[in-house]
Amino acid sequence: MKRTLMPLAVLLLSTALSFGQQKIESHTPAFGKIDKADLEMKTCDFEKDANAMVLFSKGDVYYDESFNIVVEYHKRIKILTDAGKKQGDIRIEYYGGNRYEYITNLQAEIFNLNNDKVEVTKLDKKQVYTENVDKNLMAMIFSFPNVKAGSVIEYKYRRTVNSLSSIPDWAFQETIPVKHSELITTIPEWFIFRTQQRNYAPFTQHLTSKVTRSITTGSATNAVMLNEDKELYVMDDVPSMIKEPYMSSEVDNTRTIYFQLVHFQPPAGFTQSFSDTWAKVGSILADHEDFGSQLRRKLAGEEELITKAKALKTDGQKIAYLFGEVKNAMKWNGIDRWYTNDGTVKAWEKKTGNSTEVNLILYHLLKQSGVRSYPMLVSTRSHGKVNPAFSFLYQFNRAVVYVPVDSTKYYVLDATNKYNSHLDIPDEVLNSHALWVDKDNKRYDLKFVDNEVPERYVAYINAEISADSRMSGTAQISNFNYGRLAGLTNFKTNGEKKYTDQLRGNNNSLTITSLKMDNIDVDSLPLNHNINFKLELTGSDNNYIYFNPIPFSGMSSNPFITENRVSNIDLGHCNTYSLTTVIKLPAGYHTDALPKSLSLMMPDKSISCNRTVAQEDGTLLIRYQINNKKNFYPKEDYPYLREFYKKMHEMLNEQVVLKKG
Repeated sequence: MKRTLMPLAVLLLSTALSFGQQKIESHTPAFGKIDKADLEMKTCDFEKDANAMVLFSKGDVYYDESFNIVVEYHKRIKILTDAGKKQGDIRIEYYGGNRYEYITNLQAEIFNLNNDKVEVTKLDKKQVYTENVDKNLMAMIFSFPNVKAGSVIEYKYRRTVNSLSSIPDWAFQETIPVKHSELITTIPEWFIFRTQQRNYAPFTQHLTSKVTRSITTGSATNAVMLNEDKELYVMDDVPSMIKEPYMSSEVDNTRTIYFQLVHFQPPAGFTQSFSDTWAKVGSILADHEDFGSQLRRKLAGEEELITKAKALKTDGQKIAYLFGEVKNAMKWNGIDRWYTNDGTVKAWEKKTGNSTEVNLILYHLLKQSGVRSYPMLVSTRSHGKVNPAFSFLYQFNRAVVYVPVDSTKYYVLDATNKYNSHLDIPDEVLNSHALWVDKDNKRYDLKFVDNEVPERYVAYINAEISADSRMSGTAQISNFNYGRLAGLTNFKTNGEKKYTDQLRGNNNSLTITSLKMDNIDVDSLPLNHNINFKLELTGSDNNYIYFNPIPFSGMSSNPFITENRVSNIDLGHCNTYSLTTVIKLPAGYHTDALPKSLSLMMPDKSISCNRTVAQEDGTLLIRYQINNKKNFYPKEDYPYLREFYKKMHEMLNEQVVLKKG
């Protein structure tokens, strides 16, 4: 969002005067003034095992004399242990390209106790450097000297945003506990912002007030009184953001407040364009030099690829061909942006680019080959879910290709991962909204990206047990859909040894004597494993043999063992496990304890686990069928999910006992 016109000289003539009923004041000390007790502090009083904590974090948001948005940041961090010293390494990212944002007025210092006296060391400005991450994103980086357990570090700076509408979001929660976090906003009455909290938590304090200031428009004799709304948001004793199994992302689960401009009524002569609808966001994209302008740029040598694609009979064949060509030719540089950096032409020449460059190249080739396709902006799981109520371009961090087939079927293509299949929607973009752009027809629509096709894991084990407490046999395992991608990526990235260790669940009693894998290079077929194995049945003695009948369950240990949960559960996709074991029992032994046929189901019937057990003529058959038809559970449902997983893993771990005689 760029300011398009500001012809009037706007001059601030007087300071803000409060005339509301609530007096809004900062709760934080001035820069450089520290209480000795903070230096003597040994632990965080509300999170005893913390290695560091934020003593306070303050943001003061207002509009400057040119009606740019300004945020004054001030932060103080206590280092509690040696492990917390990494908090002294500071990185401040901002969109400095074209001076859209800039950082000024940096001050930083560190406090230490030396012989019971407070020692202050100011940061040497020569140790501050700026990194150009890409053409738009920049980072200010510095490290505090002499950081140790007991230190307190402090820094402040001013961030100016050349926009009327882009108030930066404010995170009250961090990866370390926060004692006090406050945000003060002073917004002219011309602007109506909508706010929303992600991972809602009540404010410790929320005050509102009215202030006014006198401004001039053009001349000192043309002064007007401008009313402003002032608000204070406070949270105290905020626990650290912890990572939990199947948490969608830290972004989605951090206590944060977001601002969106929904109405703007400026005085005469003052104009501004802002994206208050997704249609406007799409139109900005369509004309953007680093997005829409890249869509039709000719690539070197593209004629040969397009000619071969056009010769294929179906769109499905064209998609498979071009997806494979781009996936194999291009190297993703690991950077996710919604915009191109070098541009598609240069990225194609270098055969490397960011995610949007790689996928806009794929889009261009598909479009030129006659495949109805559209560029689509998505947010990866680690970047956070897109809030459809907030039309912010920066909610997205990657472009992919959207190919609608009919009212129910569509492709979402991402050529950044060498092991992605064009048949499967990338797992990391599921369960969030995406924005697709039809530049030709000026259509820009949101679409919720999901996939009802489950990941499938099928295992068939045929084994026999000897009287000396050993199991040996074969296993055929097939991974479908997302399981195929995960397995193939793991195998190609980590090598056969680590992959084999994962297959056997790091069970030192289990040995895989041979492994043959099929369909490695065929996306449309499952990743098949043909395994020969031996298993030492430890714990057995001369009279009893104990064993788990499913040595290759494909399921990790129970991820839901903690009593409480602070984040929602995002499984990404549904899954199905089919496990069958046929075991020939040793002569002279009979079953002393045998698991029973049993069914288990979640209260909402979203997950079921069925076990079937049969025995005949010295052969034991055990079959598990596990179906999960739901990929998302709110944290309020965690007690039910936890209880189900506890019982299910008890079923999976239940042993067979054989007795001699």
